[in-house]
Amino acid sequence: MYRHLPMALAAILLLGCVESQPLSAPKQKSTDKIGEFDPNADAEVVKPAVKITNPITAPLEAYQPMVQQLAALGIEHAVNLFNASEGRYPDSYDEFMTRIIQENSIHLPALSPGLEYQYDVENHKLLVIKAAEAKSP
Repeated sequence: MYRHLPMALAAILLLGCVESQPLSAPKQKSTDKIGEFDPNADAEVVKPAVKITNPITAPLEAYQPMVQQLAALGIEHAVNLFNASEGRYPDSYDEFMTRIIQENSIHLPALSPGLEYQYDVENHKLLVIKAAEAKSP
């Protein structure tokens, strides 16, 4: 009846001595580089809509648009908190960068090549823009 007890105790002791590594998500690249949106620049605003074309790769296809949406929500929240405390929105791009991004130590998830973040001062929104060199002629 107790013939396997010594082996079980040895296994417990050995497993208890092994240092376990905590599970964590892989580090994601981030950026604090945000440009100023110019409505007259004819820039192409990228809408973060999830478009599934293949059920097998659906999670991969949804990842980047979801990252964009979460980044925009975080900025929107910080801007709304600023508005609630100051009674106004940031007056300029420089004030946005100083009071929202730098003071809150905000780092946004890195975007795919050819995309960049820009802040629309007039509408108080974070936008994702197709970079000028990434546009097709």
